[in-house]
Amino acid sequence: MNKTETITTIILFCWVPVMVTLERLFPYTKGIKFFREGWWLDFFWYTIFQSYFLKILIFDYIIAPAKTSLGLANVGVLSNWPVWALVLLFLVTHDFYIYWFHRLQHNTKVFWRTHEAHHSVRTVDWLAGSRSHALEIIINQTIEFAPIFFLLDVKTAAIVVPVKACLDATWGMWIHANVDVHSGKLQYFINGPEMHQWHHSNHPEVFYSNYSTKFAFWDWIFGTGFLPGLNPFKYQFLKPQQYGLPYEYPREYFLQHWFALKRFDVKKAENAPGIKPYINWTTMVLSLVKNSATNPSKITE
Repeated sequence: MNKTETITTIILFCWVPVMVTLERLFPYTKGIKFFREGWWLDFFWYTIFQSYFLKILIFDYIIAPAKTSLGLANVGVLSNWPVWALVLLFLVTHDFYIYWFHRLQHNTKVFWRTHEAHHSVRTVDWLAGSRSHALEIIINQTIEFAPIFFLLDVKTAAIVVPVKACLDATWGMWIHANVDVHSGKLQYFINGPEMHQWHHSNHPEVFYSNYSTKFAFWDWIFGTGFLPGLNPFKYQFLKPQQYGLPYEYPREYFLQHWFALKRFDVKKAENAPGIKPYINWTTMVLSLVKNSATNPSKITE
């Protein structure tokens, strides 16, 4: 781990308690518990397990071999640019791509299969953004980071990549955070929880709205922005009333991935002999963690 990776990792770990604190002090939706439904799934399987193995796959087995095979190992046509300019360039261009790919996912059945896991979260908080189908991550992060490695030499990329990744992660936590922030007209430019909480809501009116991740102006420019109180139209309520998908969806990591490839009876699958005990076990473990966090004295009784 180089110096830049160390610094960005520290920033990332420090950002988590900031998000948690803001959610406790200024909740967008009141009453949401820290260990909410799906917490174990999002924390262990998506944040820890999936992120670790996909990082190895994308960088070590896709991008690095591609650059070497193309004879670009020591080439970097933009390496003479200042780091801040490179980060800004890749932030804006990648965000533009993400807007259109995200929009494509919501408008085509095939690509929706790679994205529906992300919308299966029924309690949207700082951790909810980690839930994304592995294929979606492979597509997006390969397209995101391949240009960085192809256009920069190894030394410069070693600085830009962790900075860009850190911004992606912290911003992703922020837009999903259960924080009741009111940024006014700034929401026309910078994306935040206000618009993204609506994007995750289970309301037909916003199934095809608010695709932006970092820069909200993509939505307003291309006519997909939705935010009651900001957009000049009347709406029956100012906050979403429900979240998640309008259909049954698996609660287990591997079933969620299989469901994207082949539809099946969710309840029947979750009650299968090899699956039900595991789901019950994770529920029990999470319950124990909740109890130890809220009533530590009971553990020693």
